[in-house]
Amino acid sequence: MDWRRGRGGAAKAVVWAHNSHLGDARATQMADWGELNLGQLVRQRFGRDAYLIGFTTHAGTVTAARDWDEPAERRQVRPSLPDSYERLFHDTGVPRFVLLLDDPRARPALLSPRLERAIGVVYRPETERASHYFRARLPEQFDAVVHIDTTTALVPLERWSQEEADLPKTYPVGV
Repeated sequence: MDWRRGRGGAAKAVVWAHNSHLGDARATQMADWGELNLGQLVRQRFGRDAYLIGFTTHAGTVTAARDWDEPAERRQVRPSLPDSYERLFHDTGVPRFVLLLDDPRARPALLSPRLERAIGVVYRPETERASHYFRARLPEQFDAVVHIDTTTALVPLERWSQEEADLPKTYPVGV
């Protein structure tokens, strides 16, 4: 048995990360800034054998820090901006859905660049537009998008001290 391919013969992997890491950067403003990401590299290497899924939200709460190297906390998410994919999805009135972006009814309507929000480990609502939005062509960035209109922040299973000495020697494996 080839350990790289498993029992079924075809290698499969799921990588869970932030939208700005996993969507194809060439379909976003990130490319204009000279940036690339994992999604772009995977798409270039595996083509349509890779399936890129994004997540969007209009409002709710998230677990994020106010700034880098600060502790995570429950943060209130501002409602999405008017010219964004998130607002377009919110305006459908459907609270949760999965949209396949190769659907011939959806793809043409979503190809024009719009704002897309990116909330990661840091969320700065006071500078929302500058800190968390970029232009994107969603059907070229992802194969599907999951929209959850109002999110609820994740609650960490363990709240470890900021002091490295307080972490178990096996961290994060032993958590």
